[in-house]
Amino acid sequence: MKTFYAEEQKRHDPKAFLSSGAAQPNPEQPERVERLLAGAEAAGCEIVRPRNHGLGPVAAVHTPEYLDFLEHIYTRWQRIDGASAEVIPNIHPIARSGSYPASAVGQAGYHMADTACPISGETWQSALWSAWSAVEAAEVVMSGAPAAYALCRPPGHHAFADVAGGFCFINNSAVAAQVLRRTASRVAILDVDLHHGNGTQGIFYARPDVLTVSLHADPVRFYPFFWGHADERGEGSGLGYNFNLPLPRKSTDAAFLEALEVAFQRIRAFSPDALVVALGLDPFEGDPFGGLSVTTPGFARIGEAIAKLGLPTVIVQEGGYLCDELGDNLTAFLTGFDGKAR
Repeated sequence: MKTFYAEEQKRHDPKAFLSSGAAQPNPEQPERVERLLAGAEAAGCEIVRPRNHGLGPVAAVHTPEYLDFLEHIYTRWQRIDGASAEVIPNIHPIARSGSYPASAVGQAGYHMADTACPISGETWQSALWSAWSAVEAAEVVMSGAPAAYALCRPPGHHAFADVAGGFCFINNSAVAAQVLRRTASRVAILDVDLHHGNGTQGIFYARPDVLTVSLHADPVRFYPFFWGHADERGEGSGLGYNFNLPLPRKSTDAAFLEALEVAFQRIRAFSPDALVVALGLDPFEGDPFGGLSVTTPGFARIGEAIAKLGLPTVIVQEGGYLCDELGDNLTAFLTGFDGKAR
């Protein structure tokens, strides 16, 4: 299986975020890349640098207003006397109406859902190369490969069409799905991250051509809190095309795999032409976020189960944070998937 990754993705190096009101070191560190690369290589993957695909594939799912903000906000922020070294919002609108602030501070609050997505001078380019890795993986699958892995870092599934959040800036899984739509009439996105893919849900919430399915820790007391509940089914022509499977905290392999079978039933009913897997490795029992209790062998079983769907598949990296087993968990998933896909 080919793995797509560019060195520029390491340059984004966020320093801190707020957790329960306290400043903490940001866990979305460049070192994640090294461990994931090692995991992909151990699974026998060929590491390939993606091409520069321009803004077209990204602009297909994100607003021009938002992309202009991401590209230029750091430079504008540095002109503010006493501003922080990274762009971090300190105000958010309680409702996003037709008005749009002119100030950098106001726009940061408008376009950033939380404090977990600080923007530095390297963020824009890192996020673009991350998205281009997803584009390249999708194009390879469109050309006939049964599967490809996009080592996307920074991740993307918390990014809405015009809002960053949860370490995410460009929604790589959504970008991949939209690329697949060039040749696929229907695409399913299966998100197996610890946290609900709220941005992905939001982008496709009113669309019937992309089914969004997410397994995640129950958000009633867990990030992202306001999205990911079972009654969120889509809206308008997209009603019935969003399916959330919130899991109790500390759910083990058995519970996760049981929920996965329910997800497969919905995916088969949708009859997609292609699949995007938003791969989070943070459901792991030893992940720093500690929300679920999936084991390393469990990731192999998850990979095997998804491969049995028999769909052309783009695997897009989402979460999974620094722990000794991070690379091993990726190896387990990819070897499980690849072994069963054969």
